[in-house]
Amino acid sequence: MEKVIIIGAGPAGISAALYAVRGNLDPLVINNGIGALEKAEKIENYYGLEHPLSGQELYDTGIAQAKALGVRILDAQVLGVGGFDTFVVKTTEGEFETQSLILATGSKRAAPKIPGVKEFEGKGVSYCAICDAFFYRGKDVAVLGNGDFAMHEAKELSNTASTVTIYTNGEEPEFTPEENISVNTMKIQSVEGDDLVSGIRLEPDVQAEEIKAEAGQQANDFCPAEGVFIAMGTAGSTEIARQMGAELTEKGNIKVNENMETTIPGLYAAGDCTGGLLQVAKAVYEGAQAGIHAGKYVSCLLYTSPSPRD
Repeated sequence: MEKVIIIGAGPAGISAALYAVRGNLDPLVINNGIGALEKAEKIENYYGLEHPLSGQELYDTGIAQAKALGVRILDAQVLGVGGFDTFVVKTTEGEFETQSLILATGSKRAAPKIPGVKEFEGKGVSYCAICDAFFYRGKDVAVLGNGDFAMHEAKELSNTASTVTIYTNGEEPEFTPEENISVNTMKIQSVEGDDLVSGIRLEPDVQAEEIKAEAGQQANDFCPAEGVFIAMGTAGSTEIARQMGAELTEKGNIKVNENMETTIPGLYAAGDCTGGLLQVAKAVYEGAQAGIHAGKYVSCLLYTSPSPRD
């Protein structure tokens, strides 16, 4: 079993790893990509930089620094987190059990720019299958996404829903198909409904419509669904925290105390996912706090059975 797993290899995640490894915790960092740093063309407002660095350069430097100190880094997508007394991190490279967990994958994902998604949030549009699957038992549901995270959410829903269809919105599927889960690769025009979601409108397929017209059939681009679950890209810190039952703020960020601990003992969060100033300096500070206090949490587990809190 791991003592601490850190999800995310940006400034917050690597900072947490540096403090954790100095605390003799032998942390495992799960690297799910560069994230928001990729958009940073030039960083020059951070201490110690003689010359500006791009986000990619800072990201590469951070990983090299962590590896030089012996930090283990695993490139994988996180699909979800379970467990009871400990945390079980489910990834595309297997499952890993840990005593403490630090979420550092950046800010919550923006809603896809599909008409109706934002409007129907909480009215049929959801971002968490494990949270809301119960409400759609025996109903037809849709999952939007084309990666392993989308398939993971679809499989979670298949235990309760009548039918589950993954809509890739014109993208090629990057997951292994499952027999009981349908896949539609057409572009999505909108999510529709009155007070609640009633289905997905696909962009017209001109060629298919012409063929149906010649055969005297009517084209139907509307696909009924009472629930639409957003699972585009990979699971972010906010999605993972929500799945686990951690409390979020009114703005949808992860709620933490001064030690960067969430409302779940042993679960910490750092960086953009906690809101506030979205800067490297803030992410590094919060990562350091999370790494230090995750170490204190693990140490307390050696002497006490209940969860420790500072």
